[in-house]
Amino acid sequence: MSSSAGGRRLVVLIRRIPAGTNRFQPQAARLPHHYYSSTPLLRAPDLDAASYLVASYGLTPAALASRGVRFHSAAAKADAVLALLRSYGFSNADVARMLPKTPNLLILDPDKIVGPKLEFFVALGVRAAVLAQTNLLGRSLEKRIVPSVKFLRGILGTDASIGRAVSSNPTVLELDLEKKSRPAVEALHRHGLTEKAISGLLVIQSGILRMAPNRIAGIFEDLEVLGLPIADSRFARAFVAMCRLKRETARRRLALYQSFGLSESQVSKAFMIRPMILGLSDETIQRKLLFFRNELKIALPQVITYPKALAFSLEKNILPKCAVLSVLMRSGKIQRHKFAWS
Repeated sequence: MSSSAGGRRLVVLIRRIPAGTNRFQPQAARLPHHYYSSTPLLRAPDLDAASYLVASYGLTPAALASRGVRFHSAAAKADAVLALLRSYGFSNADVARMLPKTPNLLILDPDKIVGPKLEFFVALGVRAAVLAQTNLLGRSLEKRIVPSVKFLRGILGTDASIGRAVSSNPTVLELDLEKKSRPAVEALHRHGLTEKAISGLLVIQSGILRMAPNRIAGIFEDLEVLGLPIADSRFARAFVAMCRLKRETARRRLALYQSFGLSESQVSKAFMIRPMILGLSDETIQRKLLFFRNELKIALPQVITYPKALAFSLEKNILPKCAVLSVLMRSGKIQRHKFAWS
């Protein structure tokens, strides 16, 4: 494939993108032959498209009907595309997941269109299972994918960082650059983040690129109220935690902790140490705080200084360990007054 016209075009496209460390290694993402089935694909020229895909790849008729999967050259071209996908590590489940999102994939030229796209993503380190979640293989390489990657490279710098960002949230390559991605980055700059800080933030949460500038501004405001400056090493993790919550949800949960007698300062410090404490549901927060206070007789200001305890599952971790401690105390192996919370 590397000697094909599609392969040559891919090399040109990659060279057009400045900086970075592209390594043209299509073999890196291909599975060894024994990892995927070598059984020939079912050829069914007499079947219509839906019957063919249901028989060959287990797609449900409902899934096909919902997006209108059609291909006119039937089994011949479809077999070529599907075989190409297999050679790049796509499982039957991956294909079944992807085709309803990209219904015209099976009528695209495997050598000139599909192949170069696959090699492009291999060069970035994006795996088949990630691509299967998107419709990226149905998008134009030159008009949509390459401009998006070029934009990301201007922020993230290297292919490795781009690959991690895309793998964590592949839809970032589907975003409108002018309406979504660029305004989001400009908002981060306006609020004082350096290019290095923005790069680090997007690698761990590239979904920020789909956020509206006013939403980004709200997160900066809330973190400032909590006493967390952008220069703090914990800022990125706290920002990501806030991204995953609606603003009113975060505020409600902060108030919920305080309703148990904890001060705003105590809750803020706990959040800085363990941002996920706001990711717990309201019910979970209440159950855990009540358990620590009423059952274990531990003062909540003491609990909140060790917020990791709130991350443990009540049923799978806290209760079983408490049961063991109870047995040890009853047998005299340890004494209650010598047991310290730490």
